[in-house]
Amino acid sequence: MSQPQGRPRGRARGRGRSSGQAAPQPQPTPRPGEPPVARAPPADTQVPVPGRGRSRGGSAQVAPGGAPAQAPAPPTAEMAALQVRGQAGGDRGVAGGVTRRRREVFIEPATRGDMANKQGSVGREVKMLTNCFQMATPPDWLIYQYRVSFDPEVDYKKVRLGLVGTLRKLFINEQYVFDGETMFTITRFDQKITEHTVERLPRKDGTQDPPTKITFDLTNECPPGSAEHLRIFNIIFKKILKLMKLEQIGRNYYNPHDAPTIPAHNLTLWPGYTTSISQFENGVMLMADLSFKILHTESVLNVLLDLWESAGDQFQDKASKALVGEIVMTRYNNKTYRIDEIVWNQNPSSTFNTPRGDISFVDYYKTQYDRDITDLQQPLLMSLPRSRDVQGEKRMPILLVPELCLLTGLSDDMRNNFTIMKDIAVHTRVNPGSRVRELQKFLQQINSDKEIVEYTQKWQVKFNPSLAPITGRLLPPENILQRNAKYSYDPRTADWSRDLRGNLLVSTVPLKDWMVIIPRRERNNTQAFIDSLMKVGPPMGFNIGDPQRIDIPDDRIDSYVRHIRQNYGKVQLVMCILTSNRKERYDAIKKVCVIENPVPSQMMLGKTISKRQGLMSVATKVAMQLNCKLGGDLWAVDIPLKELMVVGIDCYHDSATRGRSAVGFVASMNAHLTKYHSRVAFQHTDQEIIDSLLTSMTACLRRYFEINQAYPAKIIVYRDGVGDGQLPAVVEHEVPQLEDCFSRVMQGYKPKLSFIVVKKRINNRFFMPGSGGGGGGRGGRGGRGGRGGGGDDGSFINPPPGAVVDSVVTKRQLFDFFLISQSVRQGTVSPTSYNVIKNGAGLKPDHAQRLTYKLTHLYFNWPGTIRVPAPCLYAHKLAFLVGQLLHHLPSPDLADPLYYLWTLLWITLLPRLLNCFLFVPPSQGSIRVPVPCLYAHKLAFLVGQSLHHLPSPDLANTLYYL
Repeated sequence: MSQPQGRPRGRARGRGRSSGQAAPQPQPTPRPGEPPVARAPPADTQVPVPGRGRSRGGSAQVAPGGAPAQAPAPPTAEMAALQVRGQAGGDRGVAGGVTRRRREVFIEPATRGDMANKQGSVGREVKMLTNCFQMATPPDWLIYQYRVSFDPEVDYKKVRLGLVGTLRKLFINEQYVFDGETMFTITRFDQKITEHTVERLPRKDGTQDPPTKITFDLTNECPPGSAEHLRIFNIIFKKILKLMKLEQIGRNYYNPHDAPTIPAHNLTLWPGYTTSISQFENGVMLMADLSFKILHTESVLNVLLDLWESAGDQFQDKASKALVGEIVMTRYNNKTYRIDEIVWNQNPSSTFNTPRGDISFVDYYKTQYDRDITDLQQPLLMSLPRSRDVQGEKRMPILLVPELCLLTGLSDDMRNNFTIMKDIAVHTRVNPGSRVRELQKFLQQINSDKEIVEYTQKWQVKFNPSLAPITGRLLPPENILQRNAKYSYDPRTADWSRDLRGNLLVSTVPLKDWMVIIPRRERNNTQAFIDSLMKVGPPMGFNIGDPQRIDIPDDRIDSYVRHIRQNYGKVQLVMCILTSNRKERYDAIKKVCVIENPVPSQMMLGKTISKRQGLMSVATKVAMQLNCKLGGDLWAVDIPLKELMVVGIDCYHDSATRGRSAVGFVASMNAHLTKYHSRVAFQHTDQEIIDSLLTSMTACLRRYFEINQAYPAKIIVYRDGVGDGQLPAVVEHEVPQLEDCFSRVMQGYKPKLSFIVVKKRINNRFFMPGSGGGGGGRGGRGGRGGRGGGGDDGSFINPPPGAVVDSVVTKRQLFDFFLISQSVRQGTVSPTSYNVIKNGAGLKPDHAQRLTYKLTHLYFNWPGTIRVPAPCLYAHKLAFLVGQLLHHLPSPDLADPLYYLWTLLWITLLPRLLNCFLFVPPSQGSIRVPVPCLYAHKLAFLVGQSLHHLPSPDLANTLYYL
């Protein structure tokens, strides 16, 4: 393949000079793999700098040289299309360097309607703190937007920046933001149109350019809370982070100088911050949270060399499988790239085209970054341009040298490695008290650093060093309903697994005809497990008959598939005993059971059922899951709304086809919201906006009518997977598409529709004052880490399940609220954001909040509350199964049962059942081994290390050895 051409980034960029010396603009060497740069016109020279002097405008925000003038009101509507791409001007007073992957300020479309009060009243009020900080500006503080033009025209952007830089004394405190065309500043000139003439220095050949007239045309006064207003705030804060010597990676800033390393796993953790300035309910605030960037200390070249030694003839295939799709960071400029291909026929000695001629990768990196490449035989890595990188220009693939790239993040194997995750969690699992202290220290550094304080004073901005106080509410716990019982739970944990035992399930489907496929070496263990299943079923009201046992001589895929096909249509359910968790075998069996020969299926790992201790507990959990897959219900909660359908929607990107997503769509079919009809569709786009809602909703409504002999009067949709910037498309496209399908189902059918957008990937955090005492565990970065029971270090604790926040940090133009519905044992709990973008059902704030909390109780794979409503998680499980394993649409014959519940019991169920940690996200946690093992270890340690004698039997029934 031919070497792509390109232009350089990073160091090749320059600022417009504000000094009076002429300096020709050099033509920089292009970055490998990027398109060539059009040659610039003859270098314009810089103008002399006027004498230094301080503006006397002060806080009145009037340009020096005249009294405040009342200019005509500037237009505002026509400025909507203008964008700010510059950076805040510092001492030089010039903004330069357009950020290619800049973070746009997104303001959600107003969907609150005429709702006067969106705060609920149910529950007990509690005082909290949130990770937001108030910002203060003078009462008359405004940002003015100018269109800047040059006569004669100046084509070269850097020269424009330099010319405007010579006029920096005209601006209050010499501060402004300028991207070459549009300027934002706190300075208000006397007239709407202001002109200044700048003399040009002669060129090198003595040619004198004519003077340049610079015109500033006032086009807009950016009101507080507007997109332009917030964007300037974020640009200012970006400069503050740079003054703190933090390095930008992606959207966040990190401190590489205080990064702990984990030598045993060749990892390093860069601590940093994720920040944003937004308009909230009561004003503009800074939101900040801790962030960590995981980097590998070994280069990608080391990974290739290790694979070379172990893979042999399969080296290239294994290298592609290990690296393609991974994210790498080039340490010389801290930019991240996705590996899309390994280019085996090129190496660092290969050359690429530049405006100055061909240059090799070796020479380029030596000249541009002073980096020596030692291995000249290594292949190159290709990163394809993403659509958001393209801004009106054709981008070519970027080629990278493995020796200069570091892998970021964790692979699936690393995530499933307990030791690695435990060592990382020591630094990243930050309890509430430590998080509050770190954030306060962050703001104290901003308010105490002399250079930063001087900079913020020039912009007349102040940051409150204290976290913002808020008032939340704790919703009352729900009653769990079973066929013969009604009970509640401890509101601190929201877990009813103990109460679930011994009671009858809400509804069951007798399991009479089913088969178990058993490899020969798992025969004895399987028989004991089947006997346990048949014992635990009847006390729950679930009758399990004796299955058909099929022995197979080996564990080959064909051995399982052949018997499933032979017995298709003869059994209610298929259970396969697997000898290992090999993904290829699991995927192949699921494809047959879901696509070709649709039948509910359950996969069991032989290792799981081989342990006789706890086998009855395992059998109990499996029996419950079998009942769900047959169409039964485990428990319910009281749902006061009648004739209601609840819909859950989520997406999952197809791992086998780039640019394609699986869309999971589930809809409730009964009054208790426990039975669901499911549909899946593929969407060929790089976004997560759904175009197949009409088909899925129509199918679910018709199925609802078949079951209930009527259509629902109210429909409430919970839409997950909506990213920033996609909300307008949901409001303008998805909601009308759903409404359009109602009349197609039945003439005149117009149910009341409410649409709620669910967001999990948010940075909001809430903290409740603790009772004092106690102590957090070890902490990295001066207490940043740390573990404590329930995330409590004595100063602050996590809010319990049922905590609602609907003021202060919500958005004034939205009907939104935050809900914490899950319980966590370690780290800081993450709330979930809910935005009611359409409220046709007329839900009051209390109704929306309580219904949402009720739905977090109805996920049958876990006897406790979860982070999102059950329909959202069911839709996610369905989309994950199709996008990650099947890559084809499932059979509609399985649309009613919950066949898509994860059946990898050894991964998802047993760790929670036995409190055994395989991989749990940082916001959740448990321990490495089953509880009895750890109790036995504690007892033996106490006797062997401290007592050296047998303890008294009087204490045998207590946990005295903790």
